[in-house]
This record gives sequence, C-alpha cells and structure tokens, in this order.
Amino acid sequence: MWTEHDVQAGDLRMHYVAAGPEAGPLVVLLHGFPEFWRAWEYQLGPLARAGFRVVAPDLRGYHLSEKPAGVEAYRVETLQGDVSALIRALGRDRASVVGHDWGGIVAWQLAIRQPEIVERLVILNAPHPAVSRKVMKRPAQQRRSWYIFFFQLPWLPERLLVPFGNWALHGTRPGSYTEQDRAHYRRAWAQPGAATGMINYYRALLRYGTRHGLDRNDPDNELVKIPTLMIWGEKDVALLPDMADAHPWVPDLQLVRLPRASHWVMRDEPVKVNNLLMAFLQP
Repeated sequence: MWTEHDVQAGDLRMHYVAAGPEAGPLVVLLHGFPEFWRAWEYQLGPLARAGFRVVAPDLRGYHLSEKPAGVEAYRVETLQGDVSALIRALGRDRASVVGHDWGGIVAWQLAIRQPEIVERLVILNAPHPAVSRKVMKRPAQQRRSWYIFFFQLPWLPERLLVPFGNWALHGTRPGSYTEQDRAHYRRAWAQPGAATGMINYYRALLRYGTRHGLDRNDPDNELVKIPTLMIWGEKDVALLPDMADAHPWVPDLQLVRLPRASHWVMRDEPVKVNNLLMAFLQP
C-alpha cells in the first residue's frame, strides 16, 4: 500500500512513507505528538486510490527522521522550513498540507510564512496560533495543558515517555488504537534521541513562541488566505472547543465539528475524515 523512503530535506534527513501515483496532486500529511507517520495509516490508502500522491513524513526528532540536538533546533519556523524543504526535495513547488496536533501547528506556520507553496490547508484539532495564545490565558485551558509545563523539566519527561507514553493517547474512542498500534508507538518512542526530540517541541514553544521573525506591528501577519478546512473532534480532552474558532484569522475557512470524535479525530472517524479530505482536496 505504501513505500518507505529517506530524503535530504534541506539540512535534515527525513524518513517518510508514500502512496499513490507519483504524478498525482501532492498531499503532505503531518502527524502530531506523540505519533509518527503511522498516525495516517487510515488515510494513506483512500487518498492514494483517489489519485493523490500522499507523503507522510516522520517530523524532525521523531521515529526514523534525524534528531538534532538542542531545544533551539525545534523552533516552529525551523519545523515549518523542514516541510517546505521536503516539498522541494520531492520535486514539487506546491502541495496541499494536512496537519494534526503538532503537525497542525507546523501546517499553520507554513501557511502563514510560505503561503505560496500551500495549495490547500487542512487542520485537525490544532488551534491557529493567535487563537491558542488567546485561549491559553484561561485557567480551564491551562489545566488541560498541564503536560506542556511538565515537559519543561529536564530529563524526567524523557524517562517517563516510553514506559508510560500510552497516557498521551488517552481520551480516544475505545478501539481506535489497538495493542498492535501501541506497540508500534512504543518502538518509535524508543528510537535513540526520539523522546528528547519529541518533547523539545514543547520546550521550544514556551521558550521561543510562534511569532519569531514576523512583524508584530502588522495586525495581519498571521492571516491565512489559503482555502482551509478545519476538522475538529469535539470530545478533545486537551483543547477547549473555542480553540477551533479561527474565523477572524482565516477568511476562507470551512469548520466541521465531529461531536463524537476525540482529539484523535482521524483515528476515531476515519471514514468521515477521509470523505471530507477527498472532497476538499480535489483540484
């Protein structure tokens, strides 16, 4: 169904899986924490059969991709640069980008900073950065985001991730992750340097933020003018429902809320998500 590859994307060696005709419209699927390319196993086949060239990378620090040392290597503008370099390394100038969780945060940054390379944008349970800063001021969201603050500690989060990492997949619908799935994840987390790389996303987020290099005096510097679809699982235990309210920053936005799905919306509702993706991404 899919093939595995490695490619030099800028200064980073990235591992990815690919499916579908090589000449098809390119769709890049970006996973979140604590997953890797396998987050999209229910989407790869259907999108490929619909004629898309589908690429799902392991992001920087994850699974089989390169894991640079140091927190600074995980700034959002660097992560966004990895994806644009991957698109170029695949011989393309543009791609539709689909991101979940941290992959969604990276996808937002790509659409804000390099809109010329994003054909269409799909976000699954990841807030627009301006919405995130606003809602994170609320105590209710801070309580839900307790793990972000825990991850700022040295070494301890890494020590606990592999033996207790299943907690990070909590809140999903029963059966969405099988024991075999969880075994795949434990092996990915156990890759040398992966635990630190994954957690450094959160350390860099609090240390450097998401607006480095943007003109803070420009009120429109985070506008997204690309056609955008947001798919939001309303039973998200980590994010308040208001985190999906991106309309002021995304004029061309379609928001679809799935009331029975959790944060792991593409696993809980794969048929609905796939139908939404294929309808929205058709050229």
